[in-house]
Amino acid sequence: MIALAPRMGALAGSPASQIRHKVQEMRTAGRDVVDLSSGDLDFSTPETVVEAACRAARSGETKYTSVDGTPALKEAIRRRFETNNGLIYERDEIIVCSGSTQAIFEGFLATISPDDEVLVPCPYWSQYLNQARLAGARPILMACPQNNGFKLRPDDLRAAIGAKTRWLVLNNPTNPSGAVYSESELSSIAEVMLEHPHIWILEDRLYEDIVFDDMRISALSAIEPKLKDRTLMVGGVAKSYAMMGWRIGYAGGPSHLIQAMANIQSQTTSCAPSVSQAAALAALSGSQDLVAERNKILLHRRDYLVEQINLCRGLACRAPQGTFYLLISCAGILGKKKPNGARIDSDRQFADFLLDEVGVVVAVGADFGQSPYIRASFGVHQATLEHAVSRIRLACNTLRERD
Repeated sequence: MIALAPRMGALAGSPASQIRHKVQEMRTAGRDVVDLSSGDLDFSTPETVVEAACRAARSGETKYTSVDGTPALKEAIRRRFETNNGLIYERDEIIVCSGSTQAIFEGFLATISPDDEVLVPCPYWSQYLNQARLAGARPILMACPQNNGFKLRPDDLRAAIGAKTRWLVLNNPTNPSGAVYSESELSSIAEVMLEHPHIWILEDRLYEDIVFDDMRISALSAIEPKLKDRTLMVGGVAKSYAMMGWRIGYAGGPSHLIQAMANIQSQTTSCAPSVSQAAALAALSGSQDLVAERNKILLHRRDYLVEQINLCRGLACRAPQGTFYLLISCAGILGKKKPNGARIDSDRQFADFLLDEVGVVVAVGADFGQSPYIRASFGVHQATLEHAVSRIRLACNTLRERD
């Protein structure tokens, strides 16, 4: 067998895609599974968005567009950056991609040299690490402890920066913890970054519309404009409008970086799907009332899940201020024994136990660099959530205390 490239040695499929495949296989085999692991939302794509896509398809908007996106969609993105983030971008400073994941990778690939370092707060979305590695960099993890709300401390950032540091990743709101950085917290991070003008900043804002408790999402480069010319702002329509499968992401940044990203994109996927771009235009340009209404539903689900999980023996959590994920400590489970006498000694073993014992699928904290935790989504229907909670409680109650 001919060998693969060395870069593939440390690379596996994303944890989310692996879980998704496993769930599909189990359901195909007839297994009753309740999935709380997914980054999907149970909401439908807004009807106005679907109608816009249908009109585009029927009117012949099915050809290639400019590699960096249609002028109309780029203008809608430009207005969104200005309205939501207080940031002014020209059209040549904006690119449309096939999902926000592509935008991040193109940004890395356009700027990273061999042996560069990418600073990633932990817990993290695993793709940051793998994309950095694919681009030739070494990810450097920075612990964000629970007693700091799973958020990066300026002193830890300062200590992690070195001569080879090329990027700082900042996800706000944060997957998997749901943490939201306040303006004062971002200001403290900005002060550190001003000391190191050789470092790019990635602001991943995919979940910026899904926030609770009257939180306001600020942008680092809006707080400190001197950082704007080395910041890549990444967003998308996937979560805000339940358009996960439409695959439209976007980024704003300095024109020379955006042009480099477009050059990369021209050699890989070329333009994002034209019909999906028309759909994204409708989502960004239309009424945002439905986003607010759905946030109210998610808030109700969040509060329900937090209350119920904290009633389960051995589990504990705090209410997230953003996203639709709940990061749950299972430290109180470790050392307990399953009905067959086997001990549970890790979050992965506990997640396997929930799947085997009661058919509930959760994401494993270890895959986000945060053990012993599990991540559960409340982006599912309320009835599904209630069903899952009853199963999780049952599973916890079957565990025997440590000897």
